[in-house]
Amino acid sequence: MNSGHPHETARDVMSAGAECVSAHETLDRAAQMMRNSDVGALPVCGSDDRVIGIITDRDIVTKCVAEGHDPAQVTAGELATGVVWVPSDATVQDALARMEEHQIKRLPVMEGGRIVGMISEADLARHLPDDELAEFVHRVYALR
Repeated sequence: MNSGHPHETARDVMSAGAECVSAHETLDRAAQMMRNSDVGALPVCGSDDRVIGIITDRDIVTKCVAEGHDPAQVTAGELATGVVWVPSDATVQDALARMEEHQIKRLPVMEGGRIVGMISEADLARHLPDDELAEFVHRVYALR
């Protein structure tokens, strides 16, 4: 796959300034942060501000609310799933490959052990030709 400009990096396509939710914060607080930032996923950071996982709006609904748990009593750290990420200097092709391999729609971008941004489908839509975007979407949503 020849994605966008051949020299574009993850930093070039990411949305900068990804806000972390602390692992000790409750899911209702995480949901409020998502709403306020108009995002569907947040990186979850430990006490050292290092990313320990990611949580999505879908996780809150399916793994907490639908299971009968109170989002005011469950922490982001309890629901955080392992994080797949790319370094900021990774090529866009490498970022797409990681997203396709793990069938994920959001990818944290890291630099020096810290999160510097996230790549989402919307970011890819702004940077990829339509045919490459369609191919990516097909692969990410393909059933295993």
